[in-house]
Amino acid sequence: MLSEMKKWRKAEPFRAVILLLLLIVLSGCAGPIGVTRLSPQDSYRLSTANALGEGQMSDSTKAVLRRYNLLEGLEADPVQTIRTLHEIGKSDDRRDILFALSELNYLQAEKTLAGYNPESRRGSAREMFLQSAVYAYFYLLGDGREPPPTAYDIRFRNACDLYNRGLWQAFPSAGDNGLMLSGGDRNLPAGKLSLQIRTDSLAWEFENFESFLPADAYAIRGFTVRNRTPGLGLPLIGLTRKSTESPNGGALPLTAVLRLSGSLQDYQQGRSRAMLELYSALDDAEVQINGRTVPLETDITTPLAYKLDEARMWNVGVRRFLTGAGVPVRVLLIQPYEPGRIPVVFVHGTASSPVWWAEMLNSLRADPQIRKRFQFWFYQYNSSNLIALSAAELRESLTDMVNQLDPQHRDPALQNMVVIGHSQGGLLTRMTAVDPGDSLWRAFSDREIDEIDVDAKIKDFARRLLFFQSLPFVKRVVFISTPHRGSFLTKDWVRGLVRKIIHLPVDMMINSKEFLTTLDTKLKLPRTLKGGIPTSIDGMSSENPLLKSLVVLPLRQDIVGHSIIAVKPGMDIATGNDGVVEYTSAHIDGVESEFVVRAEHSCQGHPYTIEEVRRILLKHVGIDNAWRPPAEVVPVKVLSESAE
Repeated sequence: MLSEMKKWRKAEPFRAVILLLLLIVLSGCAGPIGVTRLSPQDSYRLSTANALGEGQMSDSTKAVLRRYNLLEGLEADPVQTIRTLHEIGKSDDRRDILFALSELNYLQAEKTLAGYNPESRRGSAREMFLQSAVYAYFYLLGDGREPPPTAYDIRFRNACDLYNRGLWQAFPSAGDNGLMLSGGDRNLPAGKLSLQIRTDSLAWEFENFESFLPADAYAIRGFTVRNRTPGLGLPLIGLTRKSTESPNGGALPLTAVLRLSGSLQDYQQGRSRAMLELYSALDDAEVQINGRTVPLETDITTPLAYKLDEARMWNVGVRRFLTGAGVPVRVLLIQPYEPGRIPVVFVHGTASSPVWWAEMLNSLRADPQIRKRFQFWFYQYNSSNLIALSAAELRESLTDMVNQLDPQHRDPALQNMVVIGHSQGGLLTRMTAVDPGDSLWRAFSDREIDEIDVDAKIKDFARRLLFFQSLPFVKRVVFISTPHRGSFLTKDWVRGLVRKIIHLPVDMMINSKEFLTTLDTKLKLPRTLKGGIPTSIDGMSSENPLLKSLVVLPLRQDIVGHSIIAVKPGMDIATGNDGVVEYTSAHIDGVESEFVVRAEHSCQGHPYTIEEVRRILLKHVGIDNAWRPPAEVVPVKVLSESAE
């Protein structure tokens, strides 16, 4: 025993040294509470982590669970934890409980879908997603002892997203046929909810819709900007049935809003009802809920991109130009006609089609002042035909559309139309706004038309093309990159080549030998226009008598005109061009404004072109203080010389 004690005493200094070293090492380790330095990016990710982004509950929800000693039991039995918090919420009216319940229901719904055999659990997950939306609704808009959250509270935006995304997944999906929006009793985790679909707030006929797709389910491509507005509600793509005005069907931007009646206590006691209300994103920017103004979450770009996601639509202009085949000549409406909205008619150019206006349309419809006052139409035609023929068909198509939509002419908006034409489309546009009398005929003949000894059908055809009146309902026109005096690209060899490769879908009487004889021997045609049926390329020759007569015709006195002229960057404006049309050809007198954009010929999608069109449209409805893009000024001397 004595020897053992001696050994212990000898070893004691050594043990002391070991203990001291251990304490020194431990003092360098992190304690149970402390901080870790983060980068700004990691700090933001950590502070904003939530159910929607990282798939984990937020710090706010953790705090609520910790308060009621539920945090440890969550992992072992999340369903029971949510039920317990449901019960607590019946007596404790602190608003943060509602946010926590919304987030926990959403997380549990996603875990249910990710579990084994998710198809068998999809129905249960849908009820939890809807439950999440319900609690987010009461958190944001419900009454209570505590005031509603402010926009400075990070939970405010998170709750909006839980509401919106919860609605997305709260309804059965039929795959490509979209969501099955239907009412009925829903058995939610907190009790039964009676749900109805309400469509009387929708400006369009509900029966015309075939299906509804969640806009957030799609990424877009091709557009510069995806135009969305933040708010409450589920953005939808409403696919409509085919009609005469929309032969391929339409894709309209809608927003679905879930509105609950009564208080949270009414809902918890099974006395609350719910309405799923559908709104047009082109009409409604906000709704009133419980005496509060609530902005709608909208997406007006994705429906347009969805409808344009077909390669053939982008090639149809060239195909129709070469073959004359494809879509018939008509005025197309991309949204149902709504009285009180002024039609803006887009007329495309050569070898083009309505889809090339998509960027401009997307930007203009994003402006609430524009989309509430205007509706957008498109003229679709075979751009290889005679320009005078396409112009006649434009006048006839617009007249038919106005008479069809408003036979009694009771809608003042339809009598206040704006027509916007690009390139050849600008020439067609001009021929809706002038009264030529017999001046266009005189450009081709020294004799009266009745004195010409030709078949009556040919005379009628000539009258249709050359003797016309301006459209009384057109009040403003916009010319974009328009070759009023012809294009420098329409050389002899170009026109000859085009005549050989295109096939014009004209009537048999136009193809007749007598018609060709009339053109060659009985009319005053330049040498370059003889020897065959002229095409639109011939029509844009600087030698074309029609253009020479048309360019000097004034617009009807009550019609306001505007020019948007493209000139390539780096070129002198007075002598420059856009690659197809020279400035001196695009410039005309008699317009209210002229705007020069530094771009190439197809400038419809240039932001400055779009902003100038926006300014013009707002001025059309009496708003004259819109921003105008910077423009280069052409000397007055050059303007006067170019018109000669």
